[in-house]
Amino acid sequence: MPAPVCTHWRAAVHLGICTIVVRHDDDNNEAGSPGSWVGAVDLSALDRGIGFVLRRAQAAVAEDFARSFGRDGLRPIQFAVLTVLRHNPGLRQSQVSFALGIKRTNFVPLLDELERKGLAERRRVPGDRRSAALFLTKAGTAALDRLAPVMAAHEARFLDRAGGADNHAMLIGLLSRIADRSFDAD
Repeated sequence: MPAPVCTHWRAAVHLGICTIVVRHDDDNNEAGSPGSWVGAVDLSALDRGIGFVLRRAQAAVAEDFARSFGRDGLRPIQFAVLTVLRHNPGLRQSQVSFALGIKRTNFVPLLDELERKGLAERRRVPGDRRSAALFLTKAGTAALDRLAPVMAAHEARFLDRAGGADNHAMLIGLLSRIADRSFDAD
């Protein structure tokens, strides 16, 4: 069975062989240039590595998310923050950033952007001048409501690739164990 073919520097891996077909609208590419190269790359030394396969899977999910949510201009981590705030209104910045594994220095500009978009807001905590509680705005709630079917379709595409609903709990369980840092203790 030949390896699947994909375009635009995307690679499909099948049985350790990555088939790459690059297509550009520019017909002026010279033969042998990166814009016209077609070939196979042997990935058999990598394709059994958990980290390598997880990274490729994450890239596929991120690309689909960008296509699905592109017109809304939300990145996956922004969607995650909004979802956390919906289910946990009033958390502090440090709590949200810790829960999602975001460095505090990276979280501040992320939240600033969500505030500029009118999707989230900081509110002062009475009795604590240094802390702010985080909340969705009405626009943030409406955005999550509007995007719920988009997210459901996005998730369904990857659930189908993983073999359907019967494999969902197993896949989430395995990925959660890999992500669980309590195994790193000691």
